[in-house]
Amino acid sequence: MKPAIGIVGTGRMGRNIALHLHDVGYTITAVYDIDSSAARDVAKDAGAESAVFPARVTELAQTILTVVSDDDAMRALFSAQAHSLLQGAKGRLFINCATVSPQIHVDVEKAAERSEARSLEACMASSIPQARDGTLYLMIGGRQQVFEDTLPLLQSMGSTVRYVGSAGKAAEVKALVNMVMNINTAGLAEGLGLGASLGVDLDLLRDVFAHTGAASRVLETDGADMQNREHDVYFSAAHAAKDSAIALGLAEAAGLD
Repeated sequence: MKPAIGIVGTGRMGRNIALHLHDVGYTITAVYDIDSSAARDVAKDAGAESAVFPARVTELAQTILTVVSDDDAMRALFSAQAHSLLQGAKGRLFINCATVSPQIHVDVEKAAERSEARSLEACMASSIPQARDGTLYLMIGGRQQVFEDTLPLLQSMGSTVRYVGSAGKAAEVKALVNMVMNINTAGLAEGLGLGASLGVDLDLLRDVFAHTGAASRVLETDGADMQNREHDVYFSAAHAAKDSAIALGLAEAAGLD
């Protein structure tokens, strides 16, 4: 039997995950966002309640997905405060999809278990279309038995689901993914920009890049948009900076320059 689902965080990714799960037969019972208008829009489309507090999502759902912006948002959701997700959390499962510091996932797992609940991190290495289509690339961290119990839901969300290790380990890998992606994005922009300044045909240049050591996934997904100055936001510079800072923090903790 499919569990009742709650969604906390109805931005670009959370909204599309909610709509996809609704489409494939999951009951979305409640959604919450600090932007109440965004939550109401998703609630209307998914047949859910727009909750006033996070605790209401916990009350109405068996499995709660969090898709929030940063460490502070996660700490607030899993705090000891009234109306947090941990209120009445016994028996619930929390699947945390946000890109946050690995230690946050470790702390959330401990807090959930103190409340007789379970948690997983489900780090997403994909974008909005994949969230809507259920073809996310998911990296999972947490207790292996919880992962195995949750696999049917995870496979409804992602075409690739990889168990990485204990709490925090998937978040470490996700930080490295985004660090390398951000470096590739900056490098590609510099290369295309210099090429344009030299008067090189950018269609030709991108084709040469694609068949040489300059090739990258970023070239496939973003190269034409850079060339054509199409800057619709799928992943913001602010989030890229936040994610690179997570990687930098991991390097500093490891004693690396």
